[in-house]
Amino acid sequence: MRIALPAALLVVATGAVAEPVATTPLTRGWQVRIDPADRAAAAAHPAGARWLPATVPGTVQQDLIARGIVPDPFRRMDEGAIQWVGRTGWQYRTTLTATPALLSRAHVDLVFDGLDTFATVAVNGRVLIRADNAHRRWRADARPMLRAGANSVVVTFAPPIATLQPMVLAQRHPLPGEYDSAFGDEPKGRQTSPYIRKPKYHYGWDWGPRIVAIGPWKDVRVEAWDDTRLDDVAVVQDAVSRAEARLTLRARVVAAAPGAADVAADVTGPDGRTIRVTRRAALVAGDNVVTLPVTIPAPAIWQPVGHGAQPLYTVRTTLDGGGAVTRRTGLRTVELIRDGGAFGLKVNGTPIFMKGANLIPFDMFPSRTTAAMQRRMLADAAAANMNMVRVWGGGYYPDDAFYDAADELGLMVWQDFMFGGAVTPPDAAFRRNVAIEAAEQVARLQAHPSLVLWAGNNEVQGGWDNWSDRKAFKKAIGADEQERIGTAMTVLFDRVLREAVTRGDPDAPYWPGSPSTDYEAPVDTDKAGDRHFWDVWSGGKPIERYTDSCPRFMSEYGFQGMPGLPTIARFAGTVALEPESAVLKAHQKFLAGEGQGRILSYLKEYHRDPRDFADFVYLSQAMQAEAIRLGALHHRACRPTTLGSLYWQLNDVWPAISWASVDHHGRWKLLHHAARRFFAPQVVVAERAGDATRIALVSDAVVPVAATWRVRGFAMDGRALGMREGAVTLAPGSAADVATIPDAALFADAPAAASYAVAEMVVGDRPVGRAIVERLRPRAMAYPAAGLTARWRGRELTITAARLARVVGIGFGPIDARPSDEGFDLLPGESVTVTIDSRADPAALAKALTLSTLGPA
Repeated sequence: MRIALPAALLVVATGAVAEPVATTPLTRGWQVRIDPADRAAAAAHPAGARWLPATVPGTVQQDLIARGIVPDPFRRMDEGAIQWVGRTGWQYRTTLTATPALLSRAHVDLVFDGLDTFATVAVNGRVLIRADNAHRRWRADARPMLRAGANSVVVTFAPPIATLQPMVLAQRHPLPGEYDSAFGDEPKGRQTSPYIRKPKYHYGWDWGPRIVAIGPWKDVRVEAWDDTRLDDVAVVQDAVSRAEARLTLRARVVAAAPGAADVAADVTGPDGRTIRVTRRAALVAGDNVVTLPVTIPAPAIWQPVGHGAQPLYTVRTTLDGGGAVTRRTGLRTVELIRDGGAFGLKVNGTPIFMKGANLIPFDMFPSRTTAAMQRRMLADAAAANMNMVRVWGGGYYPDDAFYDAADELGLMVWQDFMFGGAVTPPDAAFRRNVAIEAAEQVARLQAHPSLVLWAGNNEVQGGWDNWSDRKAFKKAIGADEQERIGTAMTVLFDRVLREAVTRGDPDAPYWPGSPSTDYEAPVDTDKAGDRHFWDVWSGGKPIERYTDSCPRFMSEYGFQGMPGLPTIARFAGTVALEPESAVLKAHQKFLAGEGQGRILSYLKEYHRDPRDFADFVYLSQAMQAEAIRLGALHHRACRPTTLGSLYWQLNDVWPAISWASVDHHGRWKLLHHAARRFFAPQVVVAERAGDATRIALVSDAVVPVAATWRVRGFAMDGRALGMREGAVTLAPGSAADVATIPDAALFADAPAAASYAVAEMVVGDRPVGRAIVERLRPRAMAYPAAGLTARWRGRELTITAARLARVVGIGFGPIDARPSDEGFDLLPGESVTVTIDSRADPAALAKALTLSTLGPA
């Protein structure tokens, strides 16, 4: 690539005005069948051997489900019935009609935004493209292969497992991967997934099925052009202040031959005013970069949610005869906080505590994820007072609609590169492939102000250093091979990907992985960098372990909870189930279904025995919400030592029993309602510390906040026992310990099982936070019957408690009805009114209503 010089420095002849780039979608008229070369598969599955209508973008699996050739793997226990599809070779075909106008163009590019994964594209029987990376765009000039009229386009997909398996089986020590197959298509410990650039979650995870998707999963189009083509435009923020913003627009221009071109850019602000810049540049044949400086006086600054507005600028860049590219951006600065082992972010000079969750792919089949679905999930995150989501590295890079929504909502995005945890191949060809992928993805996404951090991988370095199977692998291969593989990973994550970000998105920081310390110290400790803490849940440790220490940034921690009854009824076909019914274990991927036993073991330690299946679902969600509440509030109270808390996970890829706070059908679990409270801008934190209660107040405000607090002790019969109170002015963005109160001061001599305390924080005359303090786990508490009553007014439901009601659950059996709030506590005599979102008749809702608490029925 060459940086273009101003054309004024050269003498260049100019001719007639070039025709503009013509773009035509090529997403209709596709068909799919089993590759005839895969004779065994064609014989075993004759319905798939004939040409079938295909949806593009899409996957073979989606087309076969639509035709009824395979069952929906999301329903019941049908995951196994679709496995043969991912093990089979497939062909797609369509017809490209070449008109005289099309054939008059010098270049006719076929562009595939995503081919999953080993694909050969042929035009009229001649090979045009050989693809081997699902995360890349594939483009080639088909003009020499075209003839007037109908032209055949055939895309042949090789089965990824069969393609790589001979090489893997021949190795004495294959690279450690992620999750072994449950279907016998790969021997244990001999996974092909480390060697392919494909979404790794397709091979199965501990929250998702194994569906090895195949197909043209993103848009396909034809781009016809003559002399020049505007390929991309980067919007680089050189300096941003309240006084002015200095930008450099870097237009990537592809030229067929040396010449000159006029490049213009219009930068339109949120107030509608436009700044226009132009440049005439000399071009060489091939790739060129034309730079256009832009200065914006008194710019509108993009702020994260909770810190201000999200004004956006539109940058439209045009190349005379070469097309146009539109980018939307927001003006902001981002810095890493790294002093003394710290890890955090400053945005526009302000340190911001990151509150949020990890985001996994929206579906096993990305092409059916709509912009509306992505926006709704991000809106749910913002509604729960989150300010960040981490796009986890075992999936795919979301499409532009995702980042557009994040930009508008003010949600910050931590963006992993797509490495889910497997040890990476050490060869240079693999790194070159990844380098192209990274450059393309950074170029596509860099203008989005929401993207505040790029991270090299998920758990690759942490696993290499700490996991037992990686240690055994290193011992088996010997010191020299260990050094070769380890060094290659360092080159990939510390050099190749870092350079992709430094060059392509210099105003966003790069972090080599998660967890990481940027190679400065051991990874995954409380002392430096970010942590993934799985002693709770995966390790079976008590949830109180979350409060043992203050990490610098907690980027993963999680606890499972059941989805609601409507979701269970939809995938299981019934709610007449037991906690360990086979269909539930099929949708529970932790320890191959044994996660159900883990839920039950935690309930046995913390809660009463479930009365029935619906009660089990409720209690599991209450347990999940309490576990993450405890961890999140502790992290916030640890500020400034701790600068972020991202729980695992926000969403699901299919209807599952998992760590998600919002299930696959968009239904909030109790955890998500709880997150709206524990991620609120101001909170009170009450933690047990021996025979005392620690009270801390937290504020995310950018100005000082004057607050009062009080803690009152009560007997279960409602008698007041003791009280402490005080006032404090909280510094901007801070946490402050305000009291450690001995039990005797709050509870006198009341039995622990028969008493509780209420900690409250008030700003002005508005309560902003409340916490219930209990000295024993809920299983040991002598809760009274809450005496709940319900009163309906249209779709508004008012619930009143006669006595203490802990974690009020609102259910309607399998009816899809979504309350605006639940999982709240009610003190004696208190009422809460919620709105019920449902298509069901109000009378049916009233009849189906069930109210649950941690106490007796």
